[in-house]
Order: sequence, then C-alpha cells, then structure tokens
Amino acid sequence: MAEIKDPENTIVMETTKGKVVIQLLPDLAPGHVARIKELAREGAYDGVVFHRVIEDFMAQTGDVKFGKTGGKDFNPARAGMGGSEKPDLKAEFSNMSHIRGTCSMARSQNPNSANSQFFICFTDAPWLNRQYSVWGQVIEGMDNIDKIERGEPVRNPDTITSFKVAADL
Repeated sequence: MAEIKDPENTIVMETTKGKVVIQLLPDLAPGHVARIKELAREGAYDGVVFHRVIEDFMAQTGDVKFGKTGGKDFNPARAGMGGSEKPDLKAEFSNMSHIRGTCSMARSQNPNSANSQFFICFTDAPWLNRQYSVWGQVIEGMDNIDKIERGEPVRNPDTITSFKVAADL
C-alpha cells in the first residue's frame, strides 16, 4: 500500500473495482478539501455510483442525492443532477494541471457551483486547467479506476462502497 504521510489529508476509497488512495491538497483548495472530508465523515459518498465515465477522459461520481444507492432519492436516471444539502462552493482554481489521477470538482457552467460531485482523470486533460478546482491526486489504485464501467450514463455503474479519511480508519 502507498505510504500515507498525512492521514488527515488522505482518502481511502473502496470501490466495486478495488481500493483507491487519494492524497488531498488542502494548500491548493482548502474549501473543497474541507467539503470532501466533511461528506466523507458523514458517510455521504458510501454507495454512490460512478454515473458518467468517458474513455480516455474521466470517471465522475459524487452525486450524494440522486446517485446514492439505497438513498431515499436514489434515481439512476437523475444521477449527476444532484449534490448535497450544503451550499455550493466558491471556485478555488489553481495552476495545478489535470493529469492522470487528478481529482477535481465537477460543476455547472457557473464556476462557483461545485458541491459534492467530482471526477478522476484517466489521462491528461489540459483543457480543464484553471477551470475546475483540483483537490486531490490518486497515489494508489489508478488501475482500479481504469476498470470502472464506461458510459454516459453508465448502464451498470460501479459504486464507491466506502469513502473514508485515513485518520478515521
């Protein structure tokens, strides 16, 4: 397993395809990292589907309203249209490049509309640079992200089975 140097700023995500370890970047996007950790500690991401997965681009998940299997509002047809009950976040764009393994917040056309949804890049995506808030980097388990079922929407989606701050394990 990857060495976890800062457990308070590391996420251990179990998916239906295996474990993924994400190093959080609080210096880059403190508000977004705080939101990710808050939702993780509430168990909000547990059971959430990867609803939009595009080959050679990214895997998107994090719709804790419509994408949470077993949740009261779970609706596969609407997965990707919801977020949490928390207010949207102010953009924290940076000079960090979107490369393979980058974790970044999804949003609408409004730069300040990120809430709970995020994506993980399969490959470099420089056109996203300075337009989306980068909050983490996969340090282990990209091979498991690569195995996630593709689709837009995904017909038989993989899920996050557990999403925890490493310090809480």
